Amino acid sequence: MSRGPLRAAGQLLVALGLLEGCASHSERTLPVRTALDEGNAPEAIRLLNEEMGVKADTDLPADLGSDNSLFVLDRGSIQQSVAQFPSSKRDFEAADKAIDMLDLAHGAKDSIGEYVFSGSSGKYQAPPYEKLLVNTLDMVNYLELRDLSGARVEARRLAVMQRYVADDLHETNNSVIGLGGFLAGLTFEESDQADEALRWYDEALETAPSGALRDPVRRLLARAHYRTPRLDALAAGAPPPASLEAAGEGEVVFVVGYGRVPHKIAERVPIGLALTWFSGALEPTDVAAANRLAAQGLVTWINYPTLGPEQGGYELPSASLDRGRVPLEEAVNVTREVRAEWKKIEGRIIVSAITRMIARYAAGSVVQAAAGQHDLLGTLLSLGTQATLTALDRPDTRSWETLPARVAIGRVRVPAGKHVVRLEARGAVREVNVEVEKGGWAVVSLMSLR
Repeated sequence: MSRGPLRAAGQLLVALGLLEGCASHSERTLPVRTALDEGNAPEAIRLLNEEMGVKADTDLPADLGSDNSLFVLDRGSIQQSVAQFPSSKRDFEAADKAIDMLDLAHGAKDSIGEYVFSGSSGKYQAPPYEKLLVNTLDMVNYLELRDLSGARVEARRLAVMQRYVADDLHETNNSVIGLGGFLAGLTFEESDQADEALRWYDEALETAPSGALRDPVRRLLARAHYRTPRLDALAAGAPPPASLEAAGEGEVVFVVGYGRVPHKIAERVPIGLALTWFSGALEPTDVAAANRLAAQGLVTWINYPTLGPEQGGYELPSASLDRGRVPLEEAVNVTREVRAEWKKIEGRIIVSAITRMIARYAAGSVVQAAAGQHDLLGTLLSLGTQATLTALDRPDTRSWETLPARVAIGRVRVPAGKHVVRLEARGAVREVNVEVEKGGWAVVSLMSLR
């Protein structure tokens, strides 16, 4: 046998070996999560800037590829948690344009990379709840800044995404829509668009609590044309409350996020166990190839992503206004949406991992064939190729990791004038002075990501 094939095979192994040290997405963000656990948001932002190769908190990376777009989203969430609302909305809007949800964005190069190496080599596809929450949380930024025009833009973007999720993905009970509907309804109510506000509130009532909506719906129904049985049922039993202007009052709205959703982690299971779970989803030829690979005794594991634990979602937040306690209601359990979406695709993820393992087996067979009559060398090269590709097989652990695990809301009428608002969640405190005009409003938020 000539030295050419052996030299090429050796060069392949050396080249692949150089890549073994690459970390998965969740490994890269571990220091960020650790900083957040310690309550050090500025350090978490600094670490994300370092990952993106930017100097300032307001800088965006030149390449908003999959990982960078997620780093920008994470930074936007953390900026929001420290009340840097202009910076947060800049990050959310840049990432929103960059993250592609559609399969059409995946080209042949991505598919080959995912098939041979790992699922983390392709373009990132955001799950529905992430796309919905970009616009929803960005509305919080605009409402904090009292920018109703910007909030209406985000509400309309949210409407487009909701239609896509409902019509194309056939998801009609995503509870994220409840929080988005509440904020969009507030946006249009304060924009003096009563019918549009009621449409949003009606949609919010599918999943959001009704306590914060009852009085606003009663007021709006008294002067709007839009009505549904659900809105009428909510308003029944009491007359509309006096208008805010007539009562010399305004409103304060509270939005409190707390904890963090489960992030993805890399998992390994024996191939035999994986085949027991999912052999029914594989072609018989693939099962046979996987069994042959397992029989070699060297590469007997598959790598795939799974969900880690939720961070602090079960602790209750609190709100007070002028030292009086304000009741909060859970508007959305984001963790539940994360786990529900993952349950839909987990089987396909593991089957994909098995398929990648079979591709590694095929790659090893090609190298062995290149060795010709040198059986021992060919076997070593084959096993080396498979082992190296296994090391390269980094499960796709990408996700928006700094989403709050849950979000609670509250809404109270207050006399026009100055008030002190205090929000607490998981050791984080935000206390602000707000001034509410007669017939006016203010939104105060806290996103505690510890």
